[in-house]
Amino acid sequence: MSLASRTRLAALLAAFSVGAAGVTTWAYGYGTERQPAAPEAVVRPSVTEGSALQVVAHPDDDLFFMNPDLSRSISTGIKVTTVYLTSGESDGRNEAHGPHLQDAAGPADHAAYAEARQNGIRGAYAQMATGNRTSAWQRKSVPTAGGGSAEVDVLVARPEVNLVWMQLREARSISGDNPDSLRGLWDGRVTALGAQLTSGTPVKDSFTYTKEQAIAAIADVFAMYRPTTIRTQDPTPGRAAGGGAFLDHQDHMYGARFVQAAADSYARTPDRPHFSVQNYVSYPNSSLPPTLDPRTAEEKLGYLKTYAWMDRQDWCGSPAGCGDRKTATRPAGAGWSQAIRYSRGDGTSWMAEGVAGRLWAFAALDGRMAYWTRSGPEAPWQGPRFLPGSGIDTGATAARLPDGRIAVLATRTTLGTAPQDYGRDVVYAVQSAPDGAFGPWQSLGTPDTADQSGTSAISEPSVSVDPAGRMTVYVRDSGRTLRARAQAAPDAPFGAWQALGGAGLQGDPVTATDASGRRHVYAATAGSVLAWVQPAPDAPLAGPYPTGLPQTTGALSAGPEGDGVRLYFRRPGTGAVGTTLATAAAGGGGGAPQFSPVADAGGRAGYGAVGIAGRLLAGRAGAGTVSTAGAEGPDPQSWQESRMLYTGAPAAVAESAGTAFAAVLGLDAELHVTPPAPAGPAPLGSRPPGPWHRAVPSTAGQPPR
Repeated sequence: MSLASRTRLAALLAAFSVGAAGVTTWAYGYGTERQPAAPEAVVRPSVTEGSALQVVAHPDDDLFFMNPDLSRSISTGIKVTTVYLTSGESDGRNEAHGPHLQDAAGPADHAAYAEARQNGIRGAYAQMATGNRTSAWQRKSVPTAGGGSAEVDVLVARPEVNLVWMQLREARSISGDNPDSLRGLWDGRVTALGAQLTSGTPVKDSFTYTKEQAIAAIADVFAMYRPTTIRTQDPTPGRAAGGGAFLDHQDHMYGARFVQAAADSYARTPDRPHFSVQNYVSYPNSSLPPTLDPRTAEEKLGYLKTYAWMDRQDWCGSPAGCGDRKTATRPAGAGWSQAIRYSRGDGTSWMAEGVAGRLWAFAALDGRMAYWTRSGPEAPWQGPRFLPGSGIDTGATAARLPDGRIAVLATRTTLGTAPQDYGRDVVYAVQSAPDGAFGPWQSLGTPDTADQSGTSAISEPSVSVDPAGRMTVYVRDSGRTLRARAQAAPDAPFGAWQALGGAGLQGDPVTATDASGRRHVYAATAGSVLAWVQPAPDAPLAGPYPTGLPQTTGALSAGPEGDGVRLYFRRPGTGAVGTTLATAAAGGGGGAPQFSPVADAGGRAGYGAVGIAGRLLAGRAGAGTVSTAGAEGPDPQSWQESRMLYTGAPAAVAESAGTAFAAVLGLDAELHVTPPAPAGPAPLGSRPPGPWHRAVPSTAGQPPR
C-alpha cells in the first residue's frame, strides 16, 4: 500500500468516532501523542501489555482453537484484533442436522451464509468483551494493498476490540483438490484468488488478489495494527500415515503460510515494535486428550454456542441469520472446546547459565533469534539483541557446553520464491568462546527428507551435552517417531539422522541426565509416555520403553534430581501438574526406568508446559496468567499468580550460586523474569518468589509499545 493509501486508511479508522464515554478517536492510538520518556528506569510488577492479533482462515477457527487465550486477552483490556482470511462460505447453506436441530434446507446462498457466520462471530466477541452479544459494532470498508478492500468492525463499547474481514474465497473442502483456494494461490495453480463478499458487508466492489498482493494486504494489516503477538494456525501440520491426506484443513495450513510470508515482509518495515508468533494446533486436537479444566471448557463452549445461534432468537436483525447453524449440530466440535495446544514454542529449555552467573535467554522475535543476557547476580539484563538470519520459527532450545559456551537450537522455515522451495530444517549456533560472539547458523537439515509438500511436522529440537562436550539433538519427525543426530567429537560435524523408534509421539521430546551420567529421553503419546535411557554412560540409547505412566496432555518437562530424572506434566481434563521420579532399573543392568507414584505438584488448573528449576515451577494457573509454585509443598493447590498473560512456555534455570530464576515472553514481546529463589528444597509452607517484572525495565513515563 502506498503512503497515501495508508494515510487514507488511518484517517478512515480514526473516523470511527464512537461518541460514547468521551471516546473520539479510534482505539489504537491514532491522534494520540506519546509523552517524552523520563531518563530513569522503573521496575514494576508485570501486567498484561502489548497488542494481540489473531489471523485465522475461517470464522470460528479462533473460537475453536485459540480460546481461552483469546477471551483472556480481551478481558485484560489490551488491543485485540482478529483477521479472517476467507469468508467461510462453504456450501452456502446455513443449516444444522442432528437430534432436535433439523433446519429446513434452502437454496445455496454463499453470501448469506458467510454473513450469518459474521453475525455469530460479532455476537461471540461482544459476549467475551461485554457480556452482551447484542453490543453494537461500527463497520467500515477500508482499502487494502493490491486494490482490494476489507471490512473492519470496531466494538463500540470496547473499541480496542476489532475484527478484520479479508473476504477471500475458501476452498470449500477440507482436503479436496480445488485450485481456486488459498492452497491453489500459494502453489501457483491460479494466478489470482477472488473475493466472496458477504451480504450486508460495507465492502461493495469485488476484487482479486495475486499471491504477492494477498501477502502485501496481510502485511499491511500488521503495519496498521502493530501487534506485539501474532497468533496463527499451523503451516506444517503433517500428513496422515503413509503420506495421505493433510492432518488439518488445507485453508488452515496454507492460510498460515500466507501469514508467515506477510510477517516476514512486515518484519522488514522500519519503526515497528518487536513481535512474536504463536502457532496453534487445529483439527489434530480431535485425537488428543483434553487440556482444559471443566470450568474453562464450559466457558469456551458458551462462546461457541453464541456463535452457533443455538437459541434461534433474532437478536441481530439479519435475514441471513445470527450465527452458524452448521456449528449448532456440534458446538463442541470434535472435542475442540476442551483443548488448546501450541504446535510450536511449547519447550521450556530456552534459558541457560553459561559461565558462572551469566544467564542467557532466547526467543524468536520478528522471525529472528533474539537473546537477552545478564552478566552476574547484581548486573542488569541487556537485550534483546539478535543473531543474524531470518526465518527462525517460534521456539528455542539452549544448552551449556562444558567450557561455558552456549549453544542455541531452533527450526527454520525457508519460504523461497517457488512453492517447492518451502521447507523447514533444524539449525544451531554456538559461541566462539565463553561469553563470546555466536557463530553462524548451521543446518542439521530435517529427518523428513521425503517431504515434497513442505508439511514437515518436526518438533522443536531437544539437546543433550555429554561431559566431553558432544551434542546430541532429538526431534519428533512427521511420522511421529524419535530421530537423533549426534556429534562424534566436540565441535565436530553431526552424523546422519538416526531412527530411534516409538510411535504416535506428541509434543516435543525432553531430555535430562541423571547423577550417574545416564541420559534419559521422554516423549508423550496420546495415551502415556515412552522412555529411552542409556544403560550406562556413553552407551547407546536404549528403548523405547513403555513407562506405564498415565495419560498426559502432551507437554513434558524433565530435570535431574538426585539419582534420577523428574518429569512434570499436565493431567488431562483438570490441568493440574503431576510429577514422577524416574530412576535406574533394579539391578543396574539397563532396561526400563522405574517410576515413583505420580504426585500433585501444584496448580488446580492450567495448560501448557511447566518450567522447572529445582523446586521452582512456573506455568499457567487457572486464570491463564504466569504463576510460580514450589514443588510438592504442603498445599499443592497453591500458585502465586501474577497479572500477566504470556506466549509460549516458561523457562527456568538453577544457577551455580544456588538460586533459581523463571522467565517468560509476555504478550508485549518483552522478557519477564522472577526475582531469585532458592533452587533447593524450600521450608514447608514457604512461598515462591514474586513479583514478575520486565527483565529490561521500562523507562518511567514511557507507555508500552
